[in-house]
Amino acid sequence: MASAPRPGGHDTARVQVPKRLLDALSDTPASAVRSWLDALPETVERQLAAWELTLERVSAPGGRRGLVALVRQADDTPAALKFPVPGPHADHERAALAHWDGWGAARLLRADPDTGALLIERLRGTVSLRSLPEAKAVLEAAGTVRRLWVPPPEGHPFASVTGRTEEERETLRTLGTGGWAAEARPLTDEALELREALPAEPPEEVLLHGDFRQGKVLSGERAPWLAVGPAPVVGERAYDLARLVLDRCEDLAAGPGPAAAARRRVGKLADALEVDRDRLRGWSFYRAVETGLWHAAAGDRRRAELLLEFAGWL
Repeated sequence: MASAPRPGGHDTARVQVPKRLLDALSDTPASAVRSWLDALPETVERQLAAWELTLERVSAPGGRRGLVALVRQADDTPAALKFPVPGPHADHERAALAHWDGWGAARLLRADPDTGALLIERLRGTVSLRSLPEAKAVLEAAGTVRRLWVPPPEGHPFASVTGRTEEERETLRTLGTGGWAAEARPLTDEALELREALPAEPPEEVLLHGDFRQGKVLSGERAPWLAVGPAPVVGERAYDLARLVLDRCEDLAAGPGPAAAARRRVGKLADALEVDRDRLRGWSFYRAVETGLWHAAAGDRRRAELLLEFAGWL
């Protein structure tokens, strides 16, 4: 998506919204999100001028929750300029990054409350923990996520794990009855039962990344590995760690004894980070089913089947 230069305005033709982001929002009805998307090239150009930034390029294929542009500041220091998709949780990434202040995560350099723009420490976007052998990647991931688990700030805006999974509950029921996914109904029913039981007495309330996995930990200059792209939530560490349990499940599927290997992974991560094994297994099962059904709804049956199979191993 590109816009022509406007009379008296900015040259928006050089800012193209990545196809992945356009596709992710393609079903969004006419709304503030659509207006934001239409105005995005102009918004980017205005922010570049306001913060005296030089555009290198828009990151592609990019993500589904916002646009990221690689820029240089006035002193030639590299940075990343991010515009999260507007919505009720759009400001949560800013709040989490500000609270961590570079501890375990990319540092927030500036923020604009009007546009939602975030200027973030530049990391090596092409070098994530997925580039390492699995054992080394898991070790580095554990060290990184441990740093993120801190008490949330006073008056924080973040949802709780209970609240987030409550929003997912009806969606999970609906997805579990749709098309071929109806065959996974026993897994869906167990996931829903776990969703009721696990948040009932959470053992702790700490700030979580919310979407922590190897691909969200990038190589940096200030520290070897730093997290990016949080979907922050407050709750127990086992919920956060469960997403890491699912990482590289295709590798387990391709190896011998995948069910035993999956259970060993749960045990090793739980012991390394002092998390209750049963709660980690429960949240891993829940997140495998929930993520698998979303992939099914999106038409990615291969990934959906793999995640649901992983849930069965647990």
